Amino acid sequence: MKIKQSPDDFRVEEVTEVQPSGGAFSLYQMAKQGWTTHDVVRAIRRVWQLPAASLSYGGLKDRHADTTQYVTIRDGPERLLSGPGWTLTYLGRVPRPFTSSDIRANRFVIVVRALSAEVASAAVANLQAIAATGLVNYFDDQRFGSVSADGDFVARRMVLGDWEGALRIALASPYEFDRAADKRIKSSLRHLWGRWATLKDQLPRCHARSIVDYLTRHPGDFKGAVARLRHDLLSLYLSAYQSHLWNLLAASWIRSRLSAEQIVEVRFKRHYLPMPCREDGPAGEAFASAVLPLPSARLKIDGSLAQISADWPQLLRQVLAGEGIELRQLTLRGVRRPFFSKGERQVLVHPRNLTGEAFADDRHPGRFAVRLRFEMPRGSYATLLVKRLFATK
Repeated sequence: MKIKQSPDDFRVEEVTEVQPSGGAFSLYQMAKQGWTTHDVVRAIRRVWQLPAASLSYGGLKDRHADTTQYVTIRDGPERLLSGPGWTLTYLGRVPRPFTSSDIRANRFVIVVRALSAEVASAAVANLQAIAATGLVNYFDDQRFGSVSADGDFVARRMVLGDWEGALRIALASPYEFDRAADKRIKSSLRHLWGRWATLKDQLPRCHARSIVDYLTRHPGDFKGAVARLRHDLLSLYLSAYQSHLWNLLAASWIRSRLSAEQIVEVRFKRHYLPMPCREDGPAGEAFASAVLPLPSARLKIDGSLAQISADWPQLLRQVLAGEGIELRQLTLRGVRRPFFSKGERQVLVHPRNLTGEAFADDRHPGRFAVRLRFEMPRGSYATLLVKRLFATK
């Protein structure tokens, strides 16, 4: 099975009801391939010399996909801007910035390739059951690109007070999609860690070099060095670990309510997580509308949460114990921002307008492909559907 063999095999488009109606903000449609949302935004700011606060968007879109999303810029230029692999098209004026709440859904077209005829046929036949049972709303693997090679999290090291360990993962841990320049920088960091003056001389101008420069002047102050990491990176590290904890909590919740016959274990990069697989499983409003909290030191037992899922505190304590931490530790004393966010997440999600078709794979002679079309609510991962579709008991 192969996905994302080319950006055309994974298309995502934001669906919104926002339309130009006049106002102080310029609305744009941003199309890109081979770029992260952050990278294109930085390129736009650089070309048009914009302050960070002037630009707003609703969500982060995959680098390895053909994506379309919306961006607003306060008093932005009323013209097109493009670069290699991306285009920003001016649509008109709107009265306020575009945010995640303006995304009604994300519309996907995904092609899964290199399948046998039997697997392709079974996948299409399985779509009806998935539409009925729904998917557990896990954060998927792309959320965890900052995890170290041995599966540790920057934020977990921070929570435990291991600031050097956190910094080492953040700066030097390899990532499968690192560019060549990043690989060279990380290799130098791993081999010369602690020899800050030597590292500073060897590294090119980059964010890592600015952190190394701080350590040449303040050796041993790893907490201060971590605090100087880019704000967007720190936010990413915290959200990755919080998402991991929520996944484990949701998995425990599902296993406590469904029998082994009613679930299928779906493979993720770090572990297997359960999904419902039988239409005769628990139903009703309480199950379908259940939410679970995002773990945070600020989390309190809320009445509505307790009413839907009274056992979540016990399940969460078990998850945190397995991580070697307690809820009160999910705060970062001495680091003002960012912080673990407070909120809750729907446990189950149902793809809308779900269809699929099998066809001869033109890129793999003798094999078949499946084209999927569907919509997912904002914040949910389309790749969950692919994982679930091809999971077997």
